[in-house]
Amino acid sequence: MAKDGEIKSFPLPSSIKEIKGAEDWRSMYPYFSNFQPEDDNRFWFYNGMHFPEVMPPFDVVSAEVPYSAIGANTARMFSFPTTMGIEFRIVNGRVYITANPVTDPAQIEKRLGDFLQRAGHYYENWDSIYTGWQKRINALIKEIEAVEIPTLPDLEPIATIMETKGIASNHYVKANFHKCIELYGIMWQYHTEMLMLGYGAYVVFFEFCKKAFPDISDQIVARMVAGIEVTMYRPDDELKRLAKIAVDEGLDDLFVEGCKAATVLAEMAKRGDAGKKWLAEFEISKDPWFNVSNGDGFYHHHRSWEDDLTLPFSAMPRYVSMIKKGENLNRPTEKLKVERERITEEYRALLTTDEDRGAFDQMLGLCRTVFPFVEDHKFYCEHWFSTRFFQKIRGFGTLLKDRGVLEHEDDIFQLQHTEATQALTDVMLAWSSGGTEIGARHWRPIIAKRKEMQKALATWSPPPALGPIPKGLNDPAFRMLWGVTEETIMTWAMASSDAKEVKGYAASPGVVEGTARVLKNVNEIGDLKDGEILVCPITAPSWGPVFGKIKAAVSDIGGTMSHAAIVAREYGMPAVVGTGTATKIIKTGDKIRVDGDRGIVTILS
Repeated sequence: MAKDGEIKSFPLPSSIKEIKGAEDWRSMYPYFSNFQPEDDNRFWFYNGMHFPEVMPPFDVVSAEVPYSAIGANTARMFSFPTTMGIEFRIVNGRVYITANPVTDPAQIEKRLGDFLQRAGHYYENWDSIYTGWQKRINALIKEIEAVEIPTLPDLEPIATIMETKGIASNHYVKANFHKCIELYGIMWQYHTEMLMLGYGAYVVFFEFCKKAFPDISDQIVARMVAGIEVTMYRPDDELKRLAKIAVDEGLDDLFVEGCKAATVLAEMAKRGDAGKKWLAEFEISKDPWFNVSNGDGFYHHHRSWEDDLTLPFSAMPRYVSMIKKGENLNRPTEKLKVERERITEEYRALLTTDEDRGAFDQMLGLCRTVFPFVEDHKFYCEHWFSTRFFQKIRGFGTLLKDRGVLEHEDDIFQLQHTEATQALTDVMLAWSSGGTEIGARHWRPIIAKRKEMQKALATWSPPPALGPIPKGLNDPAFRMLWGVTEETIMTWAMASSDAKEVKGYAASPGVVEGTARVLKNVNEIGDLKDGEILVCPITAPSWGPVFGKIKAAVSDIGGTMSHAAIVAREYGMPAVVGTGTATKIIKTGDKIRVDGDRGIVTILS
């Protein structure tokens, strides 16, 4: 705190104390993820949106690969005028990020020329490029699904000899593991290819509206592109479809509160033709729509619905009950579209020149064209592909366990991906020589120590930001996705642990009161009860099935175009996002008021 009362800085990275029992936490992560002395001079914020938990060593690949792709896209491919890329660092197991701005006017002007040519090509041909993108991402998913985990038989199959293949099975241990890492990198290049352009188009429209209508709120701008139909909502729609089939076929008695997936599926097999029909439809829904993570696809332990049926089956009883009562299960999409057109016409009428009205129409039209991709890509990338990716890596963990190197298959995620390569090389050498792997004596003590350190690190409460407060932020994703602006930064800086009010973005309209349920881990989502208000670091699009149970949502991270905000609007549920500190200040059981019109959450008692 400066003498004049103005807050100049958050804690410096170098000032962060180590956690007892995890003093050697840096050994879990690659050297380039460590904060450097010069990083004290830069602003960093905690990316609790994508990384709300301590990072297991392998899972850091879900930071290094995406940020490599995002930077390549914005800085090197499309030449965004005011920003290069995003850098990340890890402290006490938590991921902090910063953007590298472009501030030289001459450089901005030069980059703008390149951007207009390159981005213009995509904007002008968006639909055809997106069609091609879908073909490429589907082909990539098939490619990772086809990756095989070598079995390493005692004797190489005779076909290797008779067909003169010339390559033994152990070659594919490392080659196929590296293939998974390579495909993951390509996926993230595809992921960012059109995403940043989607945000860029919205930022231009957003800034036009802020200049033309000085009093307009962020939420009103966002509602002009609401009412979108996107792939990310399909998994939830499939559950509603299965619920209807259950009711139509007289199977609804199986779906009661607290029902277990294994029990329901076993009973279905005994219910004759009706049960067989439901099970057949269930299999149709599962592939691909159950390849959706309970989290956001960045952690190996956030399992998909396909791996763990708990979340979808916990939602089914409510859907079945609503159908039997004749209630509407549909999202209020048409209502949102009507509201969207009303708001659009009201603000368009305030423009006084044909030039401004033309610009408004053009920019809004582009936003509505490109914006479905901002949600659509998530199903293909973070969910379907990433589900397969972590399943394949787990398969290599099984190979290491079967060869005696690891105690459990998931222990592979306690190794950095380069360390996993070493462990797999150990297996290749032992198989080919007839020897024994020596990895157990090397890796098992390291893994045991790392698990203990991660438990200790989980007790740390990371500050929302580190370093000096910046004078300006030029990255479009910072505001739209993470909700990080000069205003929110100051709100974080002034936050008090005994405050009775937290402020954030008014993400979705409406005012409600209710009991808070604070969830800091996606695996706790089953604790949610009907009528509660969800308070969490960030919601995931895959949580759609539980949105009908809650009155409102509050998150620490997120802007008006974060997935949490978009999903809340599409489900017609009040939401405040980007509070920075809600999960620290609000406790489960608190009575709170969520004002989704003004972006304020008040603790009532």
